[in-house]
Amino acid sequence: MEYGPPPTKAPFSGAAPSPKPQPGGRAQSAAESRTVGIPPIGLAGTLCIPNGATALVVFAHGSGSSRFSQRNMAVAEALNEQGIATLLFDLLTSEEEVNRANVFDIPLLAERVVDAVEWAGREPLTQHLRIGLFGASTGAAAALVAAAQLGECIGAIVSRGGRPDLAGAVLDYIRTPTLLIVGGVDFTVIELNERAFARLRGPKALEIVPGASHLFPEPGTLKAVIGHAADWFQRYLSPTLPD
Repeated sequence: MEYGPPPTKAPFSGAAPSPKPQPGGRAQSAAESRTVGIPPIGLAGTLCIPNGATALVVFAHGSGSSRFSQRNMAVAEALNEQGIATLLFDLLTSEEEVNRANVFDIPLLAERVVDAVEWAGREPLTQHLRIGLFGASTGAAAALVAAAQLGECIGAIVSRGGRPDLAGAVLDYIRTPTLLIVGGVDFTVIELNERAFARLRGPKALEIVPGASHLFPEPGTLKAVIGHAADWFQRYLSPTLPD
């Protein structure tokens, strides 16, 4: 299900040199990876910037996870291969993680996402990049709430097995292009996503991956997530729209 055409985007300035084509049409995307600290409290993160990147995807992981989430790292690596920069970071400090209530504190998690996006907007390496958000589980709600606060600073959102319903009333104000990806046998989460989907106001799509459960462990299901997410980010975070 999808509504609305892609919004018009102005060309970016200050982007790194374009990646060189390789045989078979794949771009060369050698990436520079570095450990960073997100202010104001120094949340640990991993920033990876491929050659020629014009977009950055900031990840908001789900409950009980961190920047070392194997699934999010797999998605990030695939995006890097397509020339998209990524930022995986811890939304909570080790002390905060001890209190399980913080894992479900959507306003707190959203505030951390906003901090990360604002930091990226100030950093010389990333300030020229168009920004998207990728949220998993409760991180999807945090991404949506953050996008509502950041407005046009966010070009696209993707949710993997997310709980967008936890964003509450904010859903009625989201106009950022949003893709919800849900497993085909994750029945309760499908229903929650369908309800949230109906309330989104901008360009949107709901993709249900056949045979996939909540964490997409089944063969080929995470690859399907990666394909849908990459297509969405390429569509809405590209410097210029295709003819």
